[in-house]
Amino acid sequence: MRALTWQGNLDVQVTDVPDPRIQEPNDAIIKVTSTAICGSDLHLYGVLGPYLSPGDVLGHEAMGVVQEVGPEITNLVPGDRAVIPFNISCGHCWMCRRALYAQCETTQVREQGKGAALFGYTSLYGSVPGGQAQFLRVPQAQFGPIKIPAEGPDEQYLFLSDVLPTAYQAVAYADTPQDGTLAVLGLGPTGSSRPGSPATSASAASSASIPCRSAAPPRPGSGLRPWTWARRRTPRTR
Repeated sequence: MRALTWQGNLDVQVTDVPDPRIQEPNDAIIKVTSTAICGSDLHLYGVLGPYLSPGDVLGHEAMGVVQEVGPEITNLVPGDRAVIPFNISCGHCWMCRRALYAQCETTQVREQGKGAALFGYTSLYGSVPGGQAQFLRVPQAQFGPIKIPAEGPDEQYLFLSDVLPTAYQAVAYADTPQDGTLAVLGLGPTGSSRPGSPATSASAASSASIPCRSAAPPRPGSGLRPWTWARRRTPRTR
């Protein structure tokens, strides 16, 4: 199959790599129909190069159609359409039972002192081949994949892989009080997702350092209003 692979610092290429196969009884294989590039992938392009090897397949925001499942998988069948979240979690360990899926004890990369394994994100997170490829092996498929309807464009569901839950979790953790205001710094895909508090009527003020993002009108229903701020400079003393 063809996949986007890391080849060196500031060097990624689409190359031929072996097709994935079922390795564990709770694996699934999907044919990728859409995938996205995350801002975090920019770290792999340069900063996190020491934790990558030439040929590593990148990408952790993917969705597609199930092609094959292991014998323990009962929640998916070939032909199902699914979004694949970026973290790989079992759903039944001590951490997962407390909804701390990014710290899954089953996939935790203990030798690196990190949490749950991630798709396409260096040896620090398990060196699991990523989703910027024609096919993807999905470990722990009894829990991770989000089954979606057969109808509707991929763009309607793809953001469930990373962007939308990241934005929602940030807002939920902020715990903005009733009628409070939440500051959103940065209006990329995550920052511009719906920031209104899931539990209150809190409003949101936004700020971005990129002019075209600051100038863009708020998305209908987002509750965003522009917000500008000036950095306070400390007087230089002799």
